[in-house]
Amino acid sequence: MSDIVFTRMSGWIPSVIREDGGLKLSLGAGADANHEPRTFTFSIGEAHLAVIQEDLARHLLLWSAVLPLCDAAGTRGQLDENAAAALLDPILLAAPADVDALFQHIRWDRSRLIAHGADIGLLERGQVYAAMRAATETSNGKRAQEYHANRRRAERGTVLGPLDAAILRYTGQYLHGSTVPKRKPDAVDHALLPEVMRVIATAEQACAGMRISRDPRRGKRATDKRDWERMQTTVEAAVRHAHPDLVDDAVRTVSFLMCSEAADRSRNTPMEEETAGHRADSGGNASKTALSFTDDKGIEKKWLRDSPHSAAAEFWEFVADRSAADNEVFTIEDEEMGEGIQLHFYADSIARITTLREGEGGSDPQYGVEYGLVDGISEYRNLVSAFVHGGYAALEQHGPWISDVTEFERARRRRNAR
Repeated sequence: MSDIVFTRMSGWIPSVIREDGGLKLSLGAGADANHEPRTFTFSIGEAHLAVIQEDLARHLLLWSAVLPLCDAAGTRGQLDENAAAALLDPILLAAPADVDALFQHIRWDRSRLIAHGADIGLLERGQVYAAMRAATETSNGKRAQEYHANRRRAERGTVLGPLDAAILRYTGQYLHGSTVPKRKPDAVDHALLPEVMRVIATAEQACAGMRISRDPRRGKRATDKRDWERMQTTVEAAVRHAHPDLVDDAVRTVSFLMCSEAADRSRNTPMEEETAGHRADSGGNASKTALSFTDDKGIEKKWLRDSPHSAAAEFWEFVADRSAADNEVFTIEDEEMGEGIQLHFYADSIARITTLREGEGGSDPQYGVEYGLVDGISEYRNLVSAFVHGGYAALEQHGPWISDVTEFERARRRRNAR
């Protein structure tokens, strides 16, 4: 049975409890194997309690020094109570200079002190006691996050200017560069916002008219990596030219914003509209009346001319639904005309197939097969549109087509070696 003797406003700052007649410091830290928070305790004396009650700075310093011992206990281990107790007198009762000297030789949790208002400059110079003069019971976790974000940048040799920082705050990437960027004008100082918007306008003008298409080969919400890289390169070149003083972090976050927004627009665009820009020349033949789509797992889907969606749109929806690491071969077949195409996503290639002779008397049909190399999802879209509008013959202009398998494999290896 334990009774709380002293606690502060923040529930995370260690409390003092009385247990079995003795005083103990109690703190929550880490988590067990079930991700439940762990609680650690160790004995303290009356003199220690008096300082903890009266001196917030020393209380917080003790907390920051004990936390690494809790981390060392892991999910199941016990707190090294002797090591924890050995910190009490040097932190709570020693002279300020001795406290500073101790913190030069022990592990301590810097972020806790910064979150509670420590002077970062003094901390960096090793003056931990003086740094805690402005300490507060309330915690500001964002302050600690910003400190660590700036340290990570400094380790890479990046120092942000006011405009750089404002741009990162505008995109929401000041703390975490991997965060999906968004437009957050309220996060920017009003005096800097017009400059930020000029940089954003430069980026928007640079990529006006560009788009990032969907890539059904990688799922329903995947987008074309090449389109992304093309837009990224364009935006970054324009921003660097117009605003040469910006650091790379600021330039990259602007291009990330432009590309992310373009990708989101694409993901929300119906496949019908996505395929509309890939109406290849039909070669003069009428569009197909009925087609069969199949994947490498034997799943089949039929398309008829009276379908509410185009054949190309329905095929790419079929691919987006079915494509996977072990399912990368898709076929479109016109049974009536005896022709089809087979897409090999794993090899960036395609085969066009036509029936040369129907099977008779139990014999197998004879097919003509020609292979072609494909350069990205955009070319796949053009080939599919050409076939569904004009059939086998409409693909002639998209060659070269190679009928010899060995020769085709050599061509593929040469392409891959480049």
